Amino acid sequence: MGAGHAHVLYRDRTSPVHRLPPEVKITAMVLFSIAVVATPREAFWAFGGYAVLVLLVAALARIGLRWLLSRALIELPFVVFAFALPFLGHGERVVWLGLELSVDGLYGGWNILAKGTLGVLASLLLAGTTTMRDLLLGLDRLHCPQIITQIATFMLRYLDVLVGEARRMRVARISRGDDPRFVWQLRGFAVGVGALFLRAFERGERVYLAMVARGYQGRMPAAWRTAGAATVRHWLVAATVPLAATGIAATALVLG
Repeated sequence: MGAGHAHVLYRDRTSPVHRLPPEVKITAMVLFSIAVVATPREAFWAFGGYAVLVLLVAALARIGLRWLLSRALIELPFVVFAFALPFLGHGERVVWLGLELSVDGLYGGWNILAKGTLGVLASLLLAGTTTMRDLLLGLDRLHCPQIITQIATFMLRYLDVLVGEARRMRVARISRGDDPRFVWQLRGFAVGVGALFLRAFERGERVYLAMVARGYQGRMPAAWRTAGAATVRHWLVAATVPLAATGIAATALVLG
């Protein structure tokens, strides 16, 4: 189902991280993120330790630092907010280069910047080493609500179909004299979107009836979920990063 569908963030590599089953990578990423969030913001050294873990995983996955940092720009709005906090915060203030900065704002900005960046990098590593189909498969194996995984699976399967349909409709409009660059052509664009919605709805109904006729009962076959499932060895290997992160967080809490 949806075989061969990757996404724009996936990096096709041969590495130990790529070969891990998706459910263990999802679990490891979530536990790592929880450890990062639980770390006191004053424990600067701990965030350095987390960064080392992220770099080690990236090296194992053969994903370049430049690729990670360029995709991490998605958090730029939060970075701007983090840099504004020292000027907007209240309480005790310090003077640096002639600027009066809030101490609490400095800690708050650092907290957002460090934890947000580590979370984004961990998510990018997961996305870069796991196809979209495998991500959905991993969520299904982790007993994510069936309705969510089923909708996402079908959306993935037919997204390319709908994009192709929209492209053909656009070519047909342009060949008949439509010029989408002008505001007064919005009516034609809106009609096209409505027609595409109706076609997608009708196609979905036909596909669903065909699946029911072939025995579909609201869940994909067990073979699709269990083939290549994680073994104890996979879980032990994937546990190294969240265990190391948990150790760092626990140490930071004790020392704090």
